[in-house]
Parts: sequence; structure tokens; C-alpha cells
Amino acid sequence: MTTAIIKPQWSPLTIALMVLGFIIFWPLGLAVLGYILWGEKFGGSAEKAQAYWNKGCGYMRNNNKHGFGRTGFASTSSSGNAAFDEYRAEQLKRLEEERARLDAEIDAFHEYMANLNKAKDREEFDRFMNEHRGSRQGFGDKPADQYNWGNNGQ
Repeated sequence: MTTAIIKPQWSPLTIALMVLGFIIFWPLGLAVLGYILWGEKFGGSAEKAQAYWNKGCGYMRNNNKHGFGRTGFASTSSSGNAAFDEYRAEQLKRLEEERARLDAEIDAFHEYMANLNKAKDREEFDRFMNEHRGSRQGFGDKPADQYNWGNNGQ
């Protein structure tokens, strides 16, 4: 039997507190939401919450012996069966080689896309310069003395 005034359930009071918490300070609203969703598991007491946390941590520690390495595959601890361990090592080596090949393809693709973008930029720039030069046609056709640059108004 719980004697809590605010029970961890969806009620108008808890919803109002959650909304008010988000308005005042968003982590407060998030805490109220967490209490609504997971408050029953904790039973409203710090001891039950700690027990629930320890249970989760114990589960993670027990399952970590079959943990995941850098690539996400199971670690290379022995299973006790030499044939299976050899098969697993062979498959992991094959997967690592495949991953390295795919990484090389990704790098080649990124290089290709960078070169493609450079070529596209160069083409757009050349088109702009050709259009820009085209609008200035005839500028260099006149001799310098017609622009009065050479004699400075003399």
C-alpha cells in the first residue's frame, strides 16, 4: 500500500505537474515524466529504486562476458569447443576483411563525390566567367587613346 500523494500514473494532476515542469525547467518536466512512466517499478522508495538499478547493472555485467568488441561482433573468448572457436575466428576474420573492403569502397566513393563536386563547381565557374566576359564584349576593342587614359585629359 502506497501512501504517496502523487501516484505514478496518468492523472490530471501528474499531467499538469509534468507540463508545468516543462514550462518552468525542462529537466523537471522530464523527471515527472520518468516518474509517471517508471514510478511503479521503483515502488516509491529509494531502496526499491536502488534494487532495480542493481538488478539492471548485474544483468549488464553478466551479459558482458559475451560482450561486443569494436566492430560489434562477439569477443574472442573461448567457448570450450575448439572446432567452433576455429570456425568463429575464421568467420570473424572474413567479416573483418569484408568490412575493410567496404570501408575502402566508402572512402573511394567519398573521393569520387569530392572530385565530382569540384568538377561541377569548375564548370559552373567557367560558365559564369564566360557569361560575365560576354557582357563586357567590346570593352577591349577600342584603342587606349579613345578612353583618354593615356593622356590624362591633355
